[in-house]
Amino acid sequence: MKILISWIVSALVIFCVAYILPGVHVANFTSALVVALVLGIINAFVKPVLVILTLPITILTLGIFYLILNALIILFVGHIVPGFQVDGFLWALIFGIVLSIANSFVHNFLP
Repeated sequence: MKILISWIVSALVIFCVAYILPGVHVANFTSALVVALVLGIINAFVKPVLVILTLPITILTLGIFYLILNALIILFVGHIVPGFQVDGFLWALIFGIVLSIANSFVHNFLP
């Protein structure tokens, strides 16, 4: 039940952040649910492998490349999920930063 609540809350955060940022477009709440699901799956299975593969460059850039990796994943999700569009790399970077801050803030209030 907690996973379902977390998924819906993440979709709400995605929908609200996309409403605030002019470079990120979500067609409807169903698209936000799909984006939350796909981002969750990619972050659980693909991202750890990418983090390990890019560890040298992440250490070299003092962790900045981790933000770039997040932006690239968001751009990838924008290409595969219908109803979710990101206008460019900069908007994906901003969306990733705002999304992670908003998600951590909201999830602190969940039981």
